[in-house]
Amino acid sequence: MSDVGREPASEEGKRDGECEPRVPLVPGARDSLFRRAVMALSDVVMPPVCLVCRTRIETHDALCASCWRRIDFIRPPLCDRLGLPLPFDIGGPIISAAAAADPPPYRRARAVAAYTGAMQDLVHGLKFQDRHDVRRLLGRWLADAGRDLLSDCDIVVPVPLARGRLLVRRFNQAAILAREVARVSGLTYEPMALERARATTSQIGLSRGERQRNVAGAFAVPKRRAAGVRGRRVLLIDDVVTTGSTVGACARALSRAGAAEVDVLALALVTDRGAIPA
Repeated sequence: MSDVGREPASEEGKRDGECEPRVPLVPGARDSLFRRAVMALSDVVMPPVCLVCRTRIETHDALCASCWRRIDFIRPPLCDRLGLPLPFDIGGPIISAAAAADPPPYRRARAVAAYTGAMQDLVHGLKFQDRHDVRRLLGRWLADAGRDLLSDCDIVVPVPLARGRLLVRRFNQAAILAREVARVSGLTYEPMALERARATTSQIGLSRGERQRNVAGAFAVPKRRAAGVRGRRVLLIDDVVTTGSTVGACARALSRAGAAEVDVLALALVTDRGAIPA
């Protein structure tokens, strides 16, 4: 075909790819490719390992099959008040004999697993060995175990750590877990809503009655934080619920400050109330 009558392509048009159109990258594709490359490189430098036994695995923030089997996850049927596993399902909410005989000062409690096996290893690693690398996995587990609580709550509040213990440990494990739950769920995180009103002795080795007396009146909502608690539905986060004495004392303090409801969510639960760990 003759080129007579056609205007020659401008230099600008040639630069813009008029003769050979370019296929633009999807927005964000370059960043996505870069992130994948960085992640692939990091897996070579720091390969993913099991968070408990450090065995090499395929993905980060996970457990190997052997350690996974060592976690006694708490699943329904369970006591609607205490979160304790029950032997049978009646097709609806059920209250255990323990909850009927001694109702807790909070509405409901849920936990990821029994305080045994690999869960105990994960909790000890977080509390005593600065294993903060477990927080993402534990946060996801908490959000899953507490999914029926999250939809009914407004704010996430951690059980506060004693000031002296915080200075020694440098962090509050309950606050780390609460922050992860808030991040995953989108709820408001209120780390200062509760404080220790007085010092308490260690709960290790104490009986249930001694634990209750030890923490009675030990928690309070600071006056400057009361407005953020009043009328709100609170999700209280702790690492381990043993007898319920500590979370119970916290729930009472939140209720005195005007909280509409208090639910409890923990990583681990001592399911045998007759066996209090030392």
